[in-house]
Amino acid sequence: MASITIRNIDAHLKERLRIRAAQQGHSMEEEVRVILRRAVNGITGPELLSLSDKLFGEENGVELERPMRANERKTPKFN
Repeated sequence: MASITIRNIDAHLKERLRIRAAQQGHSMEEEVRVILRRAVNGITGPELLSLSDKLFGEENGVELERPMRANERKTPKFN
């Protein structure tokens, strides 16, 4: 694995990063990896599912009634 060093980070930015990492339950280093991964690769897999649940889960969703159709077809039987 490769390593990088980032110099001259504003103290306020570093503190916000520390808080964000703590909220996610991991280190600042891991938080930076997550941010870089998302910036370069986009959100996929478990992260996408988690975000989807957060945005559209039961507590945020809306229950819609299924509209009735005038001429609903019966399910075909394959004998």
